[in-house]
Amino acid sequence: MAYEHDYFDTAALVAGLETFGGSETERRAVARHARDLADSGQYAADADVKLTPEHVVVQLADAPDGGPADRWNWWVGSLAVAYGDTYATFQIRQFGD
Repeated sequence: MAYEHDYFDTAALVAGLETFGGSETERRAVARHARDLADSGQYAADADVKLTPEHVVVQLADAPDGGPADRWNWWVGSLAVAYGDTYATFQIRQFGD
């Protein structure tokens, strides 16, 4: 069952990411990439789960350590292993601080 993406609340995700520390800039970069992933529909199609800010925070909590960007990249890397290298597009390579 595929889910339609109507709106991804980046502000809610930025707030939720405070749990993992990092700067506001880092948290916003993760939120933008998460919104892009939600907009693509790829995760919903592959995992059959609607991508929400709450879901992202739960997934990132499973990461072994690091700030929001490290945790995001860890999760996206696991998605690439599970579903294919197309998830590499959503990795964070740099963010300004």
